[in-house]
Amino acid sequence: MNHENGKNLRAWEIALLSALCLTLCVGLWAQREQEELSSQVLRLHVLAVDDTEEEQALKLRVRDAVLAELEPALQGVTERDEAHSIVAANLPQIAQAAASAAEGRKVSVSLGPESYPLRHYGGYTLPAGTYESLRVVLGEGGGQNWWCIVFPQFCLSASCAEQAQSVMNPDGFALISGEEGYELRFRIVELWGELQRLLSR
Repeated sequence: MNHENGKNLRAWEIALLSALCLTLCVGLWAQREQEELSSQVLRLHVLAVDDTEEEQALKLRVRDAVLAELEPALQGVTERDEAHSIVAANLPQIAQAAASAAEGRKVSVSLGPESYPLRHYGGYTLPAGTYESLRVVLGEGGGQNWWCIVFPQFCLSASCAEQAQSVMNPDGFALISGEEGYELRFRIVELWGELQRLLSR
């Protein structure tokens, strides 16, 4: 009897160890996929002072001023690292453009990694995860926020699909555009990103 219990216990141990190994392998794969996708995009995040109608309208005017500053600077850029360098070099001008539109509100502008939830942009979806982000905060940033992707130029250009496809690797573009066969991959990366967000809180 004890011998049989020992065999059963070993079987459970093997099953649990196998499940743990599979989970770790899937997690490592999802982490690599998310990091690869993150390395191809640069995001913009604008946070309003609060949720009043006036402050939400002001947030959009600040957004427009920032995008107007970014558009000529990023014209023709084909690499995320180049876009990042240009944005970093132009932070004072971006901050000035935001402040000019902010009607006296305190404005802080920064560039760095930021954790994002799942977001839809027209026919494209980015999974939750950490992305390099240009962050514009009005006041204490207590209001609803606005996101977009400034590289590839999803919020700067009408021909975003063509531009995104030309600068992203095929797997990355297929993942965010929901091409057939990538749905499960996207879901795994999404779940992994959400888990990371929960653990980082």
